[in-house]
Amino acid sequence: MNIQFRETTESASPPTIKTAIADCDIHPARATRTELYPYLAKRWQHHLDVYGVHAYQGMMEGPPYPKAQPNASRRDAYPPEGGPQGSSLSFMQQQHLDPNNVQLGVLNPLGTGQGIRNHELSAALCSAINDWQIDKWTSKDKRLKASIVVGNEDAMTAAAEIRERAGDKNFVQVLLLSRNVEPLGQRRYWPIYQAAEEAGLPVGVHAFGFGGNPITPSGWPSYYIEEMVGHSQCQQSALASLVLEGVCERFPKLKMVMIEAGFGWAPSLCWRLDKVWQRLRSEVPHVRRPPSEYIREQVWWTTQPMEDPERREDLLDVIEWIGWDRLLFATDYPHWDYDEPSRVLPPGVSEANREAFYLGNARKLYGITA
Repeated sequence: MNIQFRETTESASPPTIKTAIADCDIHPARATRTELYPYLAKRWQHHLDVYGVHAYQGMMEGPPYPKAQPNASRRDAYPPEGGPQGSSLSFMQQQHLDPNNVQLGVLNPLGTGQGIRNHELSAALCSAINDWQIDKWTSKDKRLKASIVVGNEDAMTAAAEIRERAGDKNFVQVLLLSRNVEPLGQRRYWPIYQAAEEAGLPVGVHAFGFGGNPITPSGWPSYYIEEMVGHSQCQQSALASLVLEGVCERFPKLKMVMIEAGFGWAPSLCWRLDKVWQRLRSEVPHVRRPPSEYIREQVWWTTQPMEDPERREDLLDVIEWIGWDRLLFATDYPHWDYDEPSRVLPPGVSEANREAFYLGNARKLYGITA
């Protein structure tokens, strides 16, 4: 849902929330195509100018489906000085961080260099994005923290990037995407998890990505709306792979965050995994405990898109099963399906749970003191 911020002929909806919040899914954007060039070697600047990028997906000019809005973003989020939505820190502060009392904002840049066939270029772009996040965002506003973007298909190089950034207080997690060349539990990705565990950084798995495979398990859909609801299916496959391939068992201190795919499906996925594991556990002897135990111990969930059942108490039942200490509030700013902070929780939630939901859980997970 959108907040009308600029003066228009339509009635405005002023921000209403005063509760301090953490927004665990903010998408910063580059103002221009060449904004990363100061962070790239001349070789890669020339490569981008002459050859561009070659992604795993077949659609060379953009994502598989045109979005409902340009950049999948709010129409009122264009900065007054120009550039795409999410590209201006001052406008983000004015439109989102200040009026919504955001005390902690976690940046998850998209379109970064992940999912590119040229792994050297992918690594260079991801490293440039990480430098850019510091220079343009986190060093300018201490409320903002960055995610370490890595070239996920070259896990050894990705692990090196994580180790280089480890201990840098500008970063609070490692960012992966849910669509990859292979399911995320595969051994080719294990060096990433090892490096993240060593660094004490959660691994955030954000919806989207460019693995070259159809974006739903049953092939290419016809409509954008199918892609939107398909994110939860993709995240379920990623999470099942992480557990059943043994990532959770092998890296018991690893923390993972499922980002922008909802969470209402978590109980039913766990119930099914546990049931099947009881019958087929001999196939995966390295999975020593019911899958739900790993998930409930090692997985956190960002809330956007927040489930919105007709009976709001049904939402509370799901949260009670997941645990109030496992949810991280997120708006998805500046995207069009933004969740407005003051409207996502039904009435009747205790003050302690509200505080944990909006801020406390994120501060604890990311090690951010008040």
